[in-house]
Amino acid sequence: MKHAQFVILRSLSVPGLDVYIRDIGPWDEHPTVTNDAENVVERLVTTGKLTPGKRLFYEDSDGNKDEILVEDGKFLGFAFIGKKEKGD
Repeated sequence: MKHAQFVILRSLSVPGLDVYIRDIGPWDEHPTVTNDAENVVERLVTTGKLTPGKRLFYEDSDGNKDEILVEDGKFLGFAFIGKKEKGD
C-alpha cells in the first residue's frame, strides 16, 4: 500500500518550533495527507521528527492550511484553520 507523500517545511533543529508539512502527491498514485493522517503521524513520531509538545500543521492537496491533532503520539483528529483565499 502506498502512503501520503509530504515534505517538512520548517527545520526541526530549532527548539520549540512546531512541525509544518506540505502534501506533495502525486494524488493519482498516493493518498492525501488528510486521508492518510494516522500513517503520517506515525511516520513523523517514529522517526523523531514530531516530538511531544509539538503541534503538526499541514498544507493539504487543495492548498488549505490546517492542523493535525496529536495526543500521546497518535492521530486524534483535525483542527480546521480555514480555506485558502484566492490570490494566496
